[in-house]
Amino acid sequence: MKLGILGGTFDPIHLGHLIIAEEAMSSLGLDRVLFVPAGDPWMKADTTITPKQHRLAMVLAAVGDNPKFKVSPSELERFGPSYTVETLEEFKEDYGLQTELFFIIGADALMDFGRWSQPERVLELCTLAVVGRPAQEEPDLSALESSLPGIRKRVAMVDDVAIGVSATDIRERVAEGRSIRYLVPPTVETYIQEHGLYKEKR
Repeated sequence: MKLGILGGTFDPIHLGHLIIAEEAMSSLGLDRVLFVPAGDPWMKADTTITPKQHRLAMVLAAVGDNPKFKVSPSELERFGPSYTVETLEEFKEDYGLQTELFFIIGADALMDFGRWSQPERVLELCTLAVVGRPAQEEPDLSALESSLPGIRKRVAMVDDVAIGVSATDIRERVAEGRSIRYLVPPTVETYIQEHGLYKEKR
């Protein structure tokens, strides 16, 4: 099985996340995409994040109508900071060595990959499915190769995806009383309204 993994704070999950997952699945021939809401992302230690039960509920609501999209609460259930390497180790054990893991990230995140916890081990566990954007330059893999030999062989490029949606913008729009229709799935819009999320600017 070829399993895609899309992690993130999903605060909130929006249509851009779903488009990226669908494009990666189509482009790389993935059998399934697993959405993994971050528990305590160490790179966002100074950022206020919506409580995990709300973020998980919104992801479940967003992917419920796609049988090839699944959700894992593994990072939310883990104590302490969330590290991708630990998540991949867990999935490798759960799904078996015969399952190929594809970790879906943006091209901008790839350039920070050397700062991740145990990047060499991450490359052993998965292929990085890198999603570019039309206005972005293709990532310079040769620069990364010097510090992480072999990374070029562990990167699969996904077709550029043009997405003008961000979670930050959605939170700001809600705080200002503006519409987020067509930016998030209707189920997520309803959840945000019912639970009074993002009423105040951060």
